[in-house]
Amino acid sequence: MRLCTLILCCSLCASAQAQGDIRFESTEVAPGIHMLQGVGGFAGGNLGLLTGDDGAILIDDGMLPLFDKTYAAIGKQVGGKVDFVVNTHAHGDHVGGNKGLSEAGATIIAHDRLRQRLVEEGVTGPDGQMPATAHWLPEITFNDAVTLHLNGQRVHVFHVANAHTDGDSIVHFPDADVIHAGDVLFNGLFPYIDLDSGGSVDGYVAAQRKIIALAGDDTKIISGHGPLATRKDVQAANDMLVDSCERVKKLLDAGHSADEILKMNPLADYDADWSWGFITTERLTRTLVRDLQRGHAKD
Repeated sequence: MRLCTLILCCSLCASAQAQGDIRFESTEVAPGIHMLQGVGGFAGGNLGLLTGDDGAILIDDGMLPLFDKTYAAIGKQVGGKVDFVVNTHAHGDHVGGNKGLSEAGATIIAHDRLRQRLVEEGVTGPDGQMPATAHWLPEITFNDAVTLHLNGQRVHVFHVANAHTDGDSIVHFPDADVIHAGDVLFNGLFPYIDLDSGGSVDGYVAAQRKIIALAGDDTKIISGHGPLATRKDVQAANDMLVDSCERVKKLLDAGHSADEILKMNPLADYDADWSWGFITTERLTRTLVRDLQRGHAKD
């Protein structure tokens, strides 16, 4: 997780310096359910928000330096306090608002491993890692799944193992036909698979296939990063990742070294459509090579 922490810390610092350029836009994806997305700079992951007479549930809560802006954007939709926060994983651009929201009265819910990572590794802030004191930590954790019932909606939160990290959750609103994928989906972008935090290619592929199985043609899917998605978008991302892994595996099976594979650039034709600043074609190739070499990604 050290490289992720370093890069994220740099992103947090840059964001803190350019906060004036960042704002949050809200898209209602179903009655009472909104996607909040930062524009004008890196603002962390996409947020999901369920509102209604019974209270409010927030899915992820952004980055620490942008908490005031995030909280203001949430407030425009809620009109009161957030009752529950669901963290989809432990990265700092998804849990940065935990402390502020907890202090304002929200109950934080997450997978067991997410809480354990925050306890052991702390939280990423502008100056690096800092201890996760009580208000940062989930008060309710689960192993497999938990379901909340609010505003006439079932909110089913379930764990997907060793995908983006080892503590990922997907949030399904079956009555509204909405899914929040967390960072199991970077829509239209190469995925970040955090091998050092328990992620794996096999797990990432399997998690996306769970989303595909749940979704229909009209399902609205909030990605961890990128625009609002459809089932076709998740299928395209999954196909790309599976194909990329197969290409790299063939080269490894043929006896090529990691350096040789990087020079061959087997994912070159994906570069124009999928590569981005954080996960370039070279970086995804390195991730695939490393994961295959350690035996996680198999046929």
